[in-house]
Amino acid sequence: MTKSELIQVVAKRADVTQKEAETVINALTATITETLAKRDEPVIISGFGSWVVRKRAARAGVAPRDGKPIQIPEQKSPAFKAGKALKDAVKGVSKAE
Repeated sequence: MTKSELIQVVAKRADVTQKEAETVINALTATITETLAKRDEPVIISGFGSWVVRKRAARAGVAPRDGKPIQIPEQKSPAFKAGKALKDAVKGVSKAE
């Protein structure tokens, strides 16, 4: 599903215009991005999942072009961990089970 398709579905489900849905989706993604990038704290939506910043340690690597050893610096990387409700929905497990 693309962003424009998501906007259409959200607008229909929430009974709002596509412009309003786009504004909300843009605000949500901007807030998640800013929180992870500037505050370095997780964003948790209960039942859906959480976005966190993971730190990857510095490590030795090999340059793909010439095969020479290189040092890869420590870096931060965003990660998403699905919540139980989302995992169950994807697996096809119903609440009645």
